[in-house]
Amino acid sequence: MKPSSIAILSALLLLIPLANSEPSKDAFIQCLKNQANKSPKPISEAIFTAGSPLFVPTLFAYFRNSRFNTTTNRNPIAIITATHETHVQATVICAKNHSLLLRIRSGGHDYEGLSYVSNEPFVILDMFSLRSIDINIQAETAWVQAGATLGELYYSISQKSKVHAFPGGVCSSVATGGHFIGAGYGNLLRKYGLTVDNIIDAKIVDVNGKILDRKSMGEDVFWAIRGGGASFGVILSWNLKLVSIPEVVTFFKVDRALEEGAVDLVYKWQEVAGKLPEDIFIRLKLQHWEEHGNKFMGRFVALYLGKIDTLLPMMNQRFSELGLKQKDCIETSWVETTLLWQDMDPKQTNLLLDRKTTSTFGASPFKVKSDYVKTSIAKPALEELWKKAGNTPGLAMEWNPYGGKMSHIPESETPFPHRAGYKFKIQYWYYYSNNTLEPLQKIYDFMAPYASQSPREAFLNYRDLDVGTNGNGEDPNVFGAKYFKGNFERLRKVKTECDPGNFFRNEQSIPPLSA
Repeated sequence: MKPSSIAILSALLLLIPLANSEPSKDAFIQCLKNQANKSPKPISEAIFTAGSPLFVPTLFAYFRNSRFNTTTNRNPIAIITATHETHVQATVICAKNHSLLLRIRSGGHDYEGLSYVSNEPFVILDMFSLRSIDINIQAETAWVQAGATLGELYYSISQKSKVHAFPGGVCSSVATGGHFIGAGYGNLLRKYGLTVDNIIDAKIVDVNGKILDRKSMGEDVFWAIRGGGASFGVILSWNLKLVSIPEVVTFFKVDRALEEGAVDLVYKWQEVAGKLPEDIFIRLKLQHWEEHGNKFMGRFVALYLGKIDTLLPMMNQRFSELGLKQKDCIETSWVETTLLWQDMDPKQTNLLLDRKTTSTFGASPFKVKSDYVKTSIAKPALEELWKKAGNTPGLAMEWNPYGGKMSHIPESETPFPHRAGYKFKIQYWYYYSNNTLEPLQKIYDFMAPYASQSPREAFLNYRDLDVGTNGNGEDPNVFGAKYFKGNFERLRKVKTECDPGNFFRNEQSIPPLSA
């Protein structure tokens, strides 16, 4: 860690009130030790409290958004960095017995920080040490613990096979625990659907501290955890169905400026991206690009499950306006494309194992929002969007096409309902330094007429508290409809059955029917 970071951490340590002032702290810690007294790994080595030299570094190690690197957030009574399943069981039992809120953190990528900050007394259950991955290529399955990252999963698969993959996200430091419970997706979704469409079993710790698998938890709970969020238990591990991919695939990216017909290309992309063969996924990224002199441009970046000799004829026929050339394309292995999507050296696959655990002090805070689009946006509106977005430094948008497999899976198959009938999903990123989110809100408001209506839908994994919360007199059905549509009622019924006391909760968790 850099000296400047150490100095900041040391200063923060002086500002953080000692958790010894919390009357429940000592009793909670003793409860942990009693519950895990027969654990093969001592739980005392996994407990960090204020005053410990490692408390602050552990707390901030997985803060992925510097928006929450402040002393105004209440700090946890304790952090339990579980190294064994029994530590998870003990933490659930003791937090429940001592009426402490539990925050569960795997990779720390929750955009609203709900896995590591709170305004009421809480403890953090950190899963990052539970990271084992067991690949069975013959069965085409894998067991992966919740703390393992996508990069670690992709690397592990590549070490076993050149023709297998898993359809997860493109950010390698995201952990599987949080990614999957929110119905993660990636550039294979048009071919194989979401992550949750490829999960065949799981192990969880329920509200009573029991370890359950798919059979013992029941099909309703198994349905709910695949996209319903952290409302039903603590995920220990997932059993995944690996998917088949060619040994050689193709990656390309093409940048286009306004004067190069970018608006026309964006309009055309809306028309064709979701109708192309399911073997291709073309993401559109709109932002200021540093390599182009900070100019606002559109980038078309794609994964094609095939070689250039079949890609180019298909693109020339279906999307000739893009002008894709052989020089724009790279034939490589699937695992190397996972690095190319992150603008990393594809030959250094060991970079997929980099968790980037150093603190994000100094990085700009950010806010994320999302939209779903069902009908194409007209060119005049695109031109106006281009003008507004181009005058908004720090703004980036990612447009992700649907179609393919996504159009053939029923809305009720998993809690994630945004399936057939959608052209694409938008993720808005806004990095800011002036402590105002007004520029992002203006773009979001401008896009309202072009997004899905009644409700204006949103994606759970792009956490956004603006769409509604639990408590404070707010109706949970507001955010529930935006994230889950008609599946929200079933989620509430499952919650009522498995966690009627609402122990597993956060600002956007599923409330029981009595809440």
